[in-house]
Amino acid sequence: MRYLRYMVLGFIAISLIVVALANRGAVTLSLLPEALGALVGLNAQMQVPLFVVIFLGVTLGLLIGFVWEWLREMKHRSAARSEHMQVVRLEREVSKLKATSTDTDKDEILALLDEVS
Repeated sequence: MRYLRYMVLGFIAISLIVVALANRGAVTLSLLPEALGALVGLNAQMQVPLFVVIFLGVTLGLLIGFVWEWLREMKHRSAARSEHMQVVRLEREVSKLKATSTDTDKDEILALLDEVS
C-alpha cells in the first residue's frame, strides 16, 4: 500500500509539473476592471504566470470546500458529543447502582442466613 501511495503522489506531482510547464505565459491580474479602477483611483495590477493563477484557484476552491463541509457537519459533531456525554453519565450511574445493589444484596443474604440460624 505504501508503494501505491508513493506512485499516486508521484503521478500527481508529475501532472502538476506538466500543467505548470504548459502554462508559463504571464497574465495580468487586476483588482478592479479598468474603467472602475480609473474612477475609484485604485488600479492595482500584477503580472503572474498562468499556472500560479490555476494552482491558487484550485487551492482556494479546496479550502472553501473544506471550511464549508466543516461548518455543515458542526451540528453532527455537536450531537455526537452530547450523546457521548450522556453515555458517560449513564455508565457512571449504572456502575454506581451496581455497587449499591451488591452491597444491599449481601446485606439481604446475611439477614436471611441470620434468620435461618
